[in-house]
Amino acid sequence: MNLMEHVAHEIRALRTSFGDRGISQEELARELGTTANTISRWETGTYKPTIEDLDRISRFFGVSILRFFPDHDELEASGEVRALLRAAKQLKPRDLDELRRYAEFRKARSLYGARKHAGRKRRDRS
Repeated sequence: MNLMEHVAHEIRALRTSFGDRGISQEELARELGTTANTISRWETGTYKPTIEDLDRISRFFGVSILRFFPDHDELEASGEVRALLRAAKQLKPRDLDELRRYAEFRKARSLYGARKHAGRKRRDRS
């Protein structure tokens, strides 16, 4: 399964398992400010959601954006990560949650962007 197939599968799985009975494409579209047709095309892999779309989806369903990236590497406890952890130690829970989401978003954006441009030749802009 390639990345786009995985993303499509995860969007559908999140939508159909939400709450007791799942929610319709129309309901999800209304919540995300898009159309049911777009949701359908995301779920079939016809349209590629943007990283911002994935962020809105993950926030709506209360899951990490990294759920859409099955092969992401776990962070190693480098000096930079340990410094970030020390700084985050004193944050309020809400701020800490936002910091976590931001870090996950940045990681997802780098993964999504790297795969988006993989195999493409860079055009000379001179």
